[in-house]
Order: sequence, then C-alpha cells, then structure tokens
Amino acid sequence: MPRTAAVLACVTFASMSATVLAAPAGQPAAKLDAAEVLRLQAQAKRVTILRDKWGIPHVYGKTDADAVFGMLYAQAEDDFRRVERNFITALGRMAEVEGEKALYDDLRMKLFIRPDELQAQYKASPAWLKSLMTAWADGLNWYLHTHPQVRPALITRFEPWMALSFSEGSIGGDIEEVDVKLLKMFYEDIPVMAQARPAASLMKEPGGSNGFAIAPKISKSGNALLMINPHTSFYFRPEIHVVSEAGLNAYGAVTWGQFFVYQGFNDRLGWMHTSGGGDVIDEFLETVIKKDGKYWYKYGGELRPVKEVAITLPFKVAGGMAEKKVTAYFTHHGPVVRREGDKWVSVALMNEPLKALQQSYLRTKARDYKAFWKAMELRTNSSNNTVYADADGNIAYFHGNFVPKRDPRFDFTKPVDGSDPATDWKGLHTVEETIRLFNPKNGWIQNTNNWPYSAAGPYSPRQQDYPAYMSMNPENARGIHAVRVLENKADFTLESLIAAAYDSKLTAFEPLLPLLLRAYDETPASALQKAGLGSQIAELRDWDMRYSLTSVATSLGIYWLQDLVKTYDVAAKEAGMPVLEYVERRLTAIQRLEALTRASAKLQNAFGTWRTPWGEINRFQRLTGDIVQPFDDSKPSIPVPYASGNWGALAAYGMTSQQTTKRIYGERGNSFVAAVEFGPRIRAKSILAGGQSGDPASPHFNDQAEMYARGEFKDVLFYKQDVLKNLERQYQPGL
Repeated sequence: MPRTAAVLACVTFASMSATVLAAPAGQPAAKLDAAEVLRLQAQAKRVTILRDKWGIPHVYGKTDADAVFGMLYAQAEDDFRRVERNFITALGRMAEVEGEKALYDDLRMKLFIRPDELQAQYKASPAWLKSLMTAWADGLNWYLHTHPQVRPALITRFEPWMALSFSEGSIGGDIEEVDVKLLKMFYEDIPVMAQARPAASLMKEPGGSNGFAIAPKISKSGNALLMINPHTSFYFRPEIHVVSEAGLNAYGAVTWGQFFVYQGFNDRLGWMHTSGGGDVIDEFLETVIKKDGKYWYKYGGELRPVKEVAITLPFKVAGGMAEKKVTAYFTHHGPVVRREGDKWVSVALMNEPLKALQQSYLRTKARDYKAFWKAMELRTNSSNNTVYADADGNIAYFHGNFVPKRDPRFDFTKPVDGSDPATDWKGLHTVEETIRLFNPKNGWIQNTNNWPYSAAGPYSPRQQDYPAYMSMNPENARGIHAVRVLENKADFTLESLIAAAYDSKLTAFEPLLPLLLRAYDETPASALQKAGLGSQIAELRDWDMRYSLTSVATSLGIYWLQDLVKTYDVAAKEAGMPVLEYVERRLTAIQRLEALTRASAKLQNAFGTWRTPWGEINRFQRLTGDIVQPFDDSKPSIPVPYASGNWGALAAYGMTSQQTTKRIYGERGNSFVAAVEFGPRIRAKSILAGGQSGDPASPHFNDQAEMYARGEFKDVLFYKQDVLKNLERQYQPGL
C-alpha cells in the first residue's frame, strides 16, 4: 500500500542551532593517559618492523596480538588516510566528513552496522579474538600518539569493537548492493517514478579477480603453484608480511585497516579470493498496513509488527555539524530499503561480523587443507570464491561458502512474496553441499569471476548438480582465456605461470572482429559507409588480437568496440541481453562500419591520427596521494600495454572514473599480484601498482610503477635472512 505522510513525519531535521558543533576535519588525536602510554610502549618493545628495499613492512611480534599491533602501526605509516577512511565508511559516518550528500550512504551502513550491536559482539568474543581487536586499536592509537602532526579526519580514537565493522576484505561488500537512490526515495517518501530509459554508457570495468592453482603433476618442480591476481581499485590494498612466535606467518595483500592478510599465503598454503557469483542477497515484498498508529506486515495468516529503529545521521555543514533523524523499518527478513508499487521491499544478506572476522583471520593461520576447511565452516564468505593451493600438493576451489537454502519453486533473482513463509531462507548450505573442487585430474583450477563450470576443464563441477542460485554469473571472456592458457600445459614454473596470467590475447574480439571484416568485404564499394575505411580494415585484418604498446590495431579495435558498447548499450538492456552478445548477434554490416568510422574520428580528434599506437593512449599515472586520483595529459605518465578485462585481458587494466583526458589512465585491474610456489621452502614473486606508500614524498610511492607496466615481478622476501640482506630500515613502532 502507498506510504502515508505519517512516515515522512518520522524523518526530521534536528534544530540546526542546537546541533552545530565544531567541524571534525583535522582534529588532533585523543590524548592517551599515562597508564596507556606505558602499556603501549611495552607492547611496541615486543614488536620489530623490518622495511625491505621496496618499503614492504615485515612485522615480527612475540604474540599474534603483538604482530597485529605492529601491522596496524605499519599500515598507518604507509597511508593513514586510507586506513581511517575505510572505517569511516564502514561505520556509516562519511557524511560527517563529506556532508549531506553522503547521508544515505551512511544510512545504508547503519541499517546493518550498529555500534551498540558491535560492542555487544566484542564483549562476547573469544578471548583470543578480543586480544587481537584490542591490539588492532592500540596499534592505530599508538601511531596517532607518536605522530601528533597527523590529524584524523574524524576518528580521533580507535576502539577495539570497531574492527568488527569491516570484517571481510572485499572491495564493495554485500551492503553496497542496496541502491542508495531508492533507499533515499523510500525514507524521504518520494514516490518511485516509472523507470527512466537507461542512459548509454561504456561498460563498467569489471572488478573481481583471477585465481589459478597448479597441481604438482603439471609443475616443473613437483610443487603446487598459486597465482594471486586481484582486480581492484589501485592502492586499495598494500603488501605486508606479518609474523609471530605463535605460528602466524602470513604474506600478501591486506585491505587498509584490517588485521588479516586478505589474499596471500603462509609458509604452508595460500588463498586467492575472486568475486563470487552465487545469489546471496534476496529481496522480499512486504505487504504493510497501518493499524493503531503502528505498521504491521503480513506473514502467513498473521500480522507482525514492523520493527522501528531510530537512527541519527550527523552530517557536516558550513561551520559545524547538523543531524538528521530517521526512523528505519525492519521485518524479520531484514531492513526495508525501497518500495515497489504498493509493497515495501526488505533485504536479507549476510551480517555476521563476529564470525566473518574469525574466518578472515583463522584461514591465515591454517597449516593444511583440513584446517582451512574448518575455517571455511564458519561460512561467511558471501561475496568470495576461493582458489587454494598448499605444500602438501593439494589444489582446491570453493565457490563461496555462505549460501542460503531456498525453496527452488521461487525465482529469487527477483523480489519474492515476503508474506509467504515458504520464501524464507532455510538456513545455510554446508560447505560440503556447495560447489567445490579438490585435486581435479587435469591438474589446474581457474576462476575469473565467471561460472565455476569451466574451473577445471572437463573435470569441472556440473551445472545440473547444483541449485541455480548457487552460481549466477555466466562464462566470461577472461574465463575462456584462462582455460586456454592452462589446458594441455605441463612443466609450469613461477615464471611461466606469470606469463600465462599476462597472456596478451583479447578474446572478446574473436567473435566480433571477423564480423567487421565480413561487413566490409560484403558491403558494396559504392556504399558511403565504406568510404575511407580501407586502411583501417587492412590494419585490423593483420591484427592478431593481442595488445601491445606499439600496436595501432589495438587502439583502433578497442575504440571501435567501445563505440559499439556505448551506442548499443540501451538497446541491449531493452532486449535483455549482455551488450557484447547484442553487438555480436543483432547489428547490421552498416552499423559495424559506422562504428569504425566514429572510432577513427575519435582517435583522429584526440591524437591527430587514427594511427596512434596503444602505448601512446593507455598510461599509468600517479600524481598525488589523493584517494581519488587526478589525471593530467601534460604530466609524466608511463605507457601500459594491458587492456580492460571486458575485452578478455587477463592482466586487466581500465579507467573507472569519467574520462576528461585524451589518454586512458588505469584506475582498476591488476593491483597487488603474486605468484607462489609451495615446497619445503616458499618461493614467490609479486608486484604492486605504483608502490607501497601513499605519500608522494616517499621513495616507495611509485618505485614499482615501471616494473608494473612491464609485467616484471620482484622477488618476495619471505624469510628473515633474505629481508635482512635487503634491509632499508629496522625499528620498533614509535620508539
């Protein structure tokens, strides 16, 4: 039923004059009392940080808590702004920094993340985890105490319970699937208008990652290998090594501000997360009525009260702070996040911070497949698949491990009737019931955010054996590419595995380019649309569909495909088809040729000639330490050969912000990349986009950029004696 004005009355602005406070930006950190200083000094003395020649911190502590303390101190040294920002976002406090525009982003977070609930979970935590959360906060507070010149944007003191607000290291968690615009419309009582015609746009650069595992039977050394290849926003995760005398010895990528290595390895095994593909978020249509001044929703043959929760949203204004008060609504399914027709829509998703934090940490200490499996039984990998390899020679794949059980009669890809009890989740599938692989006979596993049914070639899981909701993603161009570089190969080494992961073929062009060439060949010579394209067609006819710095055809082909995607994106949406499928199946010869004419003109206008090599266009540039990077064609940049994952590039590289420059500057794709060999002794190589530090004045701000652009990896210094041979600095935190 339509919402009434009474709902709007629940959404009010507090009195501005009563709530104007000092603006939070640039506040000094909270003072530590004398006892705290002595306690943290003592802990700092139990920690040693070795910075190697790349600035990578190797943190050594007596206990796990000591190591965590040093780990957070080191992260804060490298980029405190990113550490703080992740927790400002996770706690739903961004409007306190950015103002009113972020109010509903904050509300979205606070529908799920509530400080009082996190504080209760912290108190109920096992002692070992509580000690790590305390050390997490202590490490950050000690950094602020010993660096009084650093002025936090908002969080002047970190509390241990805050670690639970960001307990799973994905970029863009499940909560971010809730549409902020529709959330705002509901809570401001703005009617949902008919859907506007979607705007045309370039394909979004895909997130996610690539993960490859190689069994001993097809490796040259007889050891298992793992390729760790996240595709994230650049500078989203730094590289770190954290070691304790209590068995912690994890190396890899840590999401800023967290105390567990998210994608990486220890001395016995490694884990690589790719974005999931299962249906783990569901919407429920709630039939709501108002009775006796209260809201009720239908459930079976009864009416249940809608739970109402008052939420205060502070936000920054000129000269101070104001706040907005919202009454949020909940059913047993979850918070109400939008309206559809006369129904309210609630959303169900994973919200298990305590279990998620335990799983995230425990997998870093697992010593074998059995222990790793036990950590997986906590079942809080909702947005992640996992590719695994270990020193015992095992390789494995887990297609997520948070998978709600559902009645297959209903289509959960759409909102279901929340008044029907049969639509409720019925617990979670066990790990055993989910899509998995363990030591497939072909000797390799791959996932590229595609479906799992090609993960091991002919030995892949079978689609018919699982509910449809377990895997919703289709095959993609990267998945086709990954199978090709892995199948029927033997004698893999670290170097050949890296080469496979950087294979330059752009597989998305394979079905599309022949259609363009045929369109040209079959169009009459007199046709206007064919005029002036002979040289471009000749260039593309000779192209091997591989990217390279010197390739003109790469530039021409990518600009042609970008134009097709932009031009026919709306039509593809209206046809209910992926845009590349639409481009392949629905276009006429003339439309293909017209796109090439437009692409040629765009290159000509931007660079003076359509004969512009790809390396002149596709660049890496890191000018500032800003979280959102500026780009400038007049400033130095580095040519990069890689291309968008949309076109099948395994080494993905793409621009995600609105392009205001002539050149393309990468912002997402290969970020931290590592290849690992598990044997009696770990051997690994890695590379970071740019460098370890977020400070432009640091020698490690951009010291890996040239190597990154060449696909040249550095040796991972996993053993302390190797770190000492390549030592830049040794110190104890803040001492």
